[in-house]
Amino acid sequence: MFSAVITGGTQGIGKAISLKLISEGVFVFILDNDQEGIRDFEQEISDAKMYNVVLCDVANKHQLHRTLESILRQKPAMKYLINNAAISEFKPIAELEPDEWDHVMAVNLTSYFLTSKYLAGSLKASNGSIVNLCSTRAFMSEPHTEAYSASKGGVFALTHALAMSLQPDVRVNAISPGWIDVTSWKKKSQRKTPVWAEKHHLQHPVGRIGKPEDVAELCWFLLSDKSGFITGQNFTVDGGMTRKMIYQEE
Repeated sequence: MFSAVITGGTQGIGKAISLKLISEGVFVFILDNDQEGIRDFEQEISDAKMYNVVLCDVANKHQLHRTLESILRQKPAMKYLINNAAISEFKPIAELEPDEWDHVMAVNLTSYFLTSKYLAGSLKASNGSIVNLCSTRAFMSEPHTEAYSASKGGVFALTHALAMSLQPDVRVNAISPGWIDVTSWKKKSQRKTPVWAEKHHLQHPVGRIGKPEDVAELCWFLLSDKSGFITGQNFTVDGGMTRKMIYQEE
C-alpha cells in the first residue's frame, strides 16, 4: 500500500479524488482548513482506516511545512501528491486588494510549489507522481477574474517546470476542469440538488455539464503507472467547450 497527500480534499472535486484514491487502495492524507467540511467528510466516509484528515491552512507556509513533516514520519510510503486546494476573489480590479491577491496566490499557487518541494524526496524514492489542478481559466477569461486566472496560469507553468526538475523519478501533470457541477459535493450547509436548464447541458459538445467523477477518474489514471509515458502535460476536462467556436448571432 502507498499513501497520497491531497489538499482541499473534503469537498467538491477534491472529495471525488479522495474517494477514488481510497477505492483504489491508497491511504489518503487530506489537508483542509474547513472544519465543517472536515466534520461532514468524516461522518460520511466510513472507511476511516484508509484516510486521515488533517486541519491545515495551506496558505500558511510554516503550518504546511510542519504538517507535511509529520505526515512523512508516518506510513505507508508516500507515492502520490494532488494539489487541489483553491479559492477565488472574483471582483473588479479596482476593488481587488493586494492582500486578497496575495492570499489567492498563496493558496492556489505557492502551496502547490511548497508541497512539491517538501514531498519531492519521498516521491522520488517511490517513483511517484503529482497531479496539479489547473483550470480552463488559465487559458480564457471572464471579467474580474485576474487573481484566480493568474494563479491557474502559474499552475500550468509550474507543472511543466516541476516535470523537468523532478525527472525521471517523478511525473508531474495537470488537469484543467471546465464547468464541473459540485453542488451536491459541498459541505452539508451548502449542499444542493443540482437543477440546470437543458440549454446549460447542451451548450457542451458532450451534451452535459461535468461531474467531479470525470476529473477524479482522469486524476487516478495520471497518478497511476498506466500513464507512465506522460509527464509535463495539461489535460482539459470541459466537455469540449474550449474547442467550440462561439459567435453572437443576429
